[in-house]
Amino acid sequence: MTMNTFEQAIEAAEKHLLKANLFYGHGMGDAYDEAVYAALFCAGLPVDHDIAWEASYPSPAFTKLSELINARCHTKKPLAYLTHEAFLHGFKFYVDERVIVPRSFIGELILDGFSPWVDVDKTTDILELCTGSACLAIMAAEIFQNAHVDAIDIDPAALEVAQRNVKDYAFENRITLMQSDLYTAVKDSGKRYDIIFSNPPYVNNASMANLPAEYLAEPQIALAGGSDGMDLVRTIVNEAAALLKPNGILVIEIGNEYQHAQTAFKKLPLVWLDTSGSDEAVFLLTRSDLSGKNTIGL
Repeated sequence: MTMNTFEQAIEAAEKHLLKANLFYGHGMGDAYDEAVYAALFCAGLPVDHDIAWEASYPSPAFTKLSELINARCHTKKPLAYLTHEAFLHGFKFYVDERVIVPRSFIGELILDGFSPWVDVDKTTDILELCTGSACLAIMAAEIFQNAHVDAIDIDPAALEVAQRNVKDYAFENRITLMQSDLYTAVKDSGKRYDIIFSNPPYVNNASMANLPAEYLAEPQIALAGGSDGMDLVRTIVNEAAALLKPNGILVIEIGNEYQHAQTAFKKLPLVWLDTSGSDEAVFLLTRSDLSGKNTIGL
């Protein structure tokens, strides 16, 4: 039996993926990226491993790689659902079909401490809505060392995944997970937040009808945002002021729904934040922006 090299194993995986008419939008940009990751995963190596391309690729790993790639091509599920791990800005998270695969422009804004809008050291209270796997809540707890993070999701199944990730990062005392319909669990608590952020369901109905199979494998409750994608976003914006501290900020990701957001919130001075992938995907509002008549009738 001929022994494959790492390079040959990756080339074989990529070739198989390219024939399968797959969509790449869950943390990896193309078939090559998925092939490299899959080869490392099946060999039991970390994603940042420096590959020796001419080194022998173990036969058991090649068998596992073939099975994994076949499953990816046959099911068209995101690779993260098959390996049960996903990466976001260097953080590793457990995932399965109970949550969407972590991908958010807000992640890089968290790593930057939401600069220049807040003081990282003086931030003590953070709220995340629609936390899913808790990936962003965990990143926030890591960056904002003096803050406690309340992380909310309506779906108890998603919160089971979130709990596992919070435990993996030993943040049980820094992150409180809550099952709630948006602000319901906290709006009468008297607590106020320095930062509220959310990557909520925002995909409009027309786009939902045309999603690739990989997105259809994800929980639709975490994607569907109504006719214009703004159903939940309207509530998040309209009720935020009452829960923000005087200098607090609200940060919301809306993906490709820039025009719908501009129309829905035309009375508000949305600040669009620059990210590596887009400068029209995440907006910010201050508490003063949200106070008063501007939020009425959204």
